[in-house]
Amino acid sequence: MSNIVAIVGRPNVGKSTLFNRLVESRDAIMDDQSGVTRDRHYGYADWTERYFTVIDTGGYVVGSDDVFESNIRDQVQIAIDEATVLLFVVDTMTGLTGLDKDFANVLRRSKKPVFLVANKAETLERTLSANEFYELGLGDPYPISSQTGSGTGDLLDEVVKCFQTDGIENPDDGIPRIAILGRPNVGKSSFLNVLTGTDRSIVTDIAGTTRDAINTHYKAYGKDFILTDTAGIRRKSRIHDDVEFYSTLRSIKAMEASDVCIVMIDAERGLESQDVNIIAQANRAKKGIVLMVNKWDLIAKDTMTADNIRKEMIGRLAPMDYLPTIFASVVDKQRIFQVIEKAMEVYENKTKKITTSQLNDVMQDEIRKNPPPGYRGQHVTIKYMIQLPTPTPTFVFFSNHPRQIPESYRRFLENRMRDHFGFDGVPLTLFFRDKDKD
Repeated sequence: MSNIVAIVGRPNVGKSTLFNRLVESRDAIMDDQSGVTRDRHYGYADWTERYFTVIDTGGYVVGSDDVFESNIRDQVQIAIDEATVLLFVVDTMTGLTGLDKDFANVLRRSKKPVFLVANKAETLERTLSANEFYELGLGDPYPISSQTGSGTGDLLDEVVKCFQTDGIENPDDGIPRIAILGRPNVGKSSFLNVLTGTDRSIVTDIAGTTRDAINTHYKAYGKDFILTDTAGIRRKSRIHDDVEFYSTLRSIKAMEASDVCIVMIDAERGLESQDVNIIAQANRAKKGIVLMVNKWDLIAKDTMTADNIRKEMIGRLAPMDYLPTIFASVVDKQRIFQVIEKAMEVYENKTKKITTSQLNDVMQDEIRKNPPPGYRGQHVTIKYMIQLPTPTPTFVFFSNHPRQIPESYRRFLENRMRDHFGFDGVPLTLFFRDKDKD
């Protein structure tokens, strides 16, 4: 049984700050404006060798002008249902509100252990003012400061007493990660929701709906992996506020933590410069890449349309011509599971190991048929090659003149390796070393 702690409360009481304090990382976006957090955000924490999952939630509110209000309430309710323990965060600075009272009634119906967390108690006066929250009828308030950490130890001492197991230290360890990347409003959250069969991420027609990177465990084809929905990545010139800036940083961080990136492209708009930038970033980070052209149902097409668009895209992405491209429609559920199947295939390619004997048997035959060009009247030879034990496919070729092997021949060797060993969707790294010095 998992230990799950959900942090809930009205907007702007410091839930995300407390989340970051517990998971000891700045994973959740924090800002003074209300409604920054929208979807459920998960992290891992431990206290006195008891391990637990922490869920950050959006601010629970009724009757506001926020177009996401009902969606956020749904996400909060899901977190409440999942949780073992609830941390109901209130604000000692603003005091008890009617919304706090209404939400207390919601929590009472859950029948879950509720800890009343009186946040922002940085002064003695605010600590004493926490007593007014006794009116909620949820027991003793715990005055804390999520900003400084004051009081959180006493709170956690009581929280862990509710756990029936010690929990798992890192339940995500060793599980492949697939990040869903793309420009805003291309269909990333809808894709995740269709795959999981739940409203894991809030979906609207408003660009920028998703702000944090949202991790979801998923099982398909007999394998467990983590899907990460990310905020849309814009060009720097299009980023208008701090929240959007940090959303973009979270997306880049999610990309860097992933094994494979599914880069979604809007079929109606085609491959744009920002798409190319995202793909190039993932390639530089040595990630596996699958291109998913979404909204294919909206395109007027004939039997050659897909092939023509694929050729045009690969031409613009050269030399990244090894990227698999799948034309899909999230709305019609067309080929969406093929995208996941291809992503898992790319992950297998990324972690593939070629034995030294097999590598040399195959590649030496290719080199004999097409030797490298000579240098100053001398033969350039490649004696042998090995694969390094690295997270991405990396090979070393030992030569008598490694610096004189031209880029065109290096590309030839890479292409032959792809022909023989696959590596579809995966960047290869080839090093050339002096055979007499290694």
